[in-house]
Amino acid sequence: MALKLEAGTKLVAATHNPGKVPEIAALLEGRFEIITAGQLGLPEPEETESTFVGNALLKARHAADLSGLPALADDSGLSVTALAGAPGIFSARWAGPTKDFAMAMKKVEERLEETASDDRSAWFTSALAVAWPHGPAVVVEGRVDGSLVFPGRGTRGFGYDPIFIPEGHDTTFGEMEPTAKDAMSHRARAFAKLKAALFD
Repeated sequence: MALKLEAGTKLVAATHNPGKVPEIAALLEGRFEIITAGQLGLPEPEETESTFVGNALLKARHAADLSGLPALADDSGLSVTALAGAPGIFSARWAGPTKDFAMAMKKVEERLEETASDDRSAWFTSALAVAWPHGPAVVVEGRVDGSLVFPGRGTRGFGYDPIFIPEGHDTTFGEMEPTAKDAMSHRARAFAKLKAALFD
């Protein structure tokens, strides 16, 4: 059977970051009633997988099984070519328990300096998983390539956005209008695939 999500479905966003909800709601065109795992008091699972897809699936299954509702999870991060793909799945962890991304961006810059490489290419990955309680799941992945700039520029967006310039542009994600970023980001590309899979 084709897995579909009906409009108006209550969907658990497997996140404890309330800031992600407006973005998720916008990317899903307001079709669903979104409630976060944090609002439901669900514990955060240990992210034990070695890939974005694995972690997204783990988080979605965990939230779906505990809540009894379909759940959506994303796992995303920045990968730097000269750092052999780091921080990758550890992107959030590089920011520490206080989610200090200024510190995380500094760490990227320092590690790059240590490599003595002048390769500044990098990419963002977003893996999205939708899981049904004790049932099937759909997983997709989006990617956007670009290069890094230091010091960071712009205060929009979040995470590593101020140091990332997407291919074909001269402004960072941190400087872009949210609508411009949303039209081309790794997350937007992943959501486009998810929408094609689940409700077109």
